[in-house]
Amino acid sequence: MSLQAKIMIEKRIGFVGLGNMGAPMAANLSKGVNKLICYDSAGTTKRAPQNSIHASSIAEVAEYSEILFLCLPDGPTVNKVVKDIISTPSNHIKSIVDNTTSGTREAFCTHEILKQSDIEYVDAPVSGGASGARAGTLTMMVAAPKHLYVALEPLLLLMAKNARHVGEQPGQGMAMKLLNNFLSGMAMAATSEAIAFGAEQGLDMQRIIDIVSVSTGTNSAITDKFPNRITNNRYDSGFSTKLMAKDLTLYVNTCKELGAPHTLSEMLLDKVWKRMLQDKPDSDFTEIYPFTKDQAG
Repeated sequence: MSLQAKIMIEKRIGFVGLGNMGAPMAANLSKGVNKLICYDSAGTTKRAPQNSIHASSIAEVAEYSEILFLCLPDGPTVNKVVKDIISTPSNHIKSIVDNTTSGTREAFCTHEILKQSDIEYVDAPVSGGASGARAGTLTMMVAAPKHLYVALEPLLLLMAKNARHVGEQPGQGMAMKLLNNFLSGMAMAATSEAIAFGAEQGLDMQRIIDIVSVSTGTNSAITDKFPNRITNNRYDSGFSTKLMAKDLTLYVNTCKELGAPHTLSEMLLDKVWKRMLQDKPDSDFTEIYPFTKDQAG
């Protein structure tokens, strides 16, 4: 371990937001730091890693942490938390790493709020689902000044084997995450439709997967989701239809704000994922395949 990594890992680290993604991320982070200080409004003790310190409030985390990770439901929740942090008189936080998925505008807003208190903001959403969070194999898309990214990298790699620096401006990490999830949502919907078509022609699903996986139509749905989550009827990617619809809504709205192309993404959102959300509000997003077959029927 380099001296820089050792110094970073010995700093006081906090983690707020211990949901489906945050809890396993915090567990992996806790294995490489002295003592992780955790808080979750839904119940810290039952969600925090076993060897962590359980804070009783946001203020307590702010008092005892220098670097804080946030993994929260959305941008407005992040901004409420950071306002609570900067209003804490004994706040010692110097950097906040935001692993939440929100909009580019919300990330910039968080950055502006924290700048008033000289707290560095790191825009760092993740991709890989709950299984990737548990395995520590997430992709983390990090927008921050390069020197700050380099300093934090030893901590990021504890949770995300594929941590990547994407730029220096707040919102660039969120932009990368949203465009990725647009592509992921399109791949799942298109692959489901294609395999349903093949099934109608009497083609074996596994044969379709094997051939498309080594052909020009390959994508993560065909190489991962179908063989690992759909053919065995598990539908357990850990990423919900609700989150896919949320992320696509953020993507489409941001495209409209910027005047960026959004013909396919808006159609995908309105014609596929919103309809599935209405029909199967509590579903895993891999359930798009049986939903697609049912709609065709």
